Amino acid sequence: VRRDHVVPIYVINLLITDLIQLCFMIVQVVPNVDWTIFLIFYCIYFSALIASVGFMVCIALERYLVIAHPLWYRFRRTIKSSVVVCVLVWVLSPVCVVLFFNLAQAIIYFVLLLPFPLLIFSLAGTLKALSASISVPSDEKRRIVGVLVLVLLIYTVLFLPFMIWFLKVYTDINRLVDFRLNLLSLTIVRLSPLADSVLYVFMRKGFIEKLLASVCCCRMDSNDISSPSV
Repeated sequence: VRRDHVVPIYVINLLITDLIQLCFMIVQVVPNVDWTIFLIFYCIYFSALIASVGFMVCIALERYLVIAHPLWYRFRRTIKSSVVVCVLVWVLSPVCVVLFFNLAQAIIYFVLLLPFPLLIFSLAGTLKALSASISVPSDEKRRIVGVLVLVLLIYTVLFLPFMIWFLKVYTDINRLVDFRLNLLSLTIVRLSPLADSVLYVFMRKGFIEKLLASVCCCRMDSNDISSPSV
């Protein structure tokens, strides 16, 4: 982790949450698992799931600050502050699980749905400040916007159905619909480690440039093929 680039700290913690989720999936397929052990792993899995959402928000806000407030970010970003944020995310995640089991669902709704407006705000603010920013190279701008779009897409497609299921379960909606939505949402949310792996590759420098170059080459080849020969 370079001193002038703190986002890998959030990415590393996001990778840890993915590994925890994969460990829970392994425990689920192991036969004859004690119920107490399963419940412990389920609580850890739920905590890691909430933490992964928190670290995605951290990545999105950090990318937003690079574009919208470059001078403030340049002087305020430190390894220490990033570590403090990561510790807060890891501490608050099991607290949310405890609140859930103590029937404080209203707080859980707020915590789990809060990232959605934050991610939209980060993307909208970045796009608004993108044209006025002169301190960030154009390739870095494309990479930042691509990461923000991908993070918002991951949350919307994978996590939002899980939040909707929570709302339906605790508002006494038809149980048959709840069961179907439960099965679908739990299946989709378990794809989050796979989606995060795409995010890791997408954040690498030069990846978007190579992707755009390949797309442009494909377009040029298709134009050459479609053009009539003389």
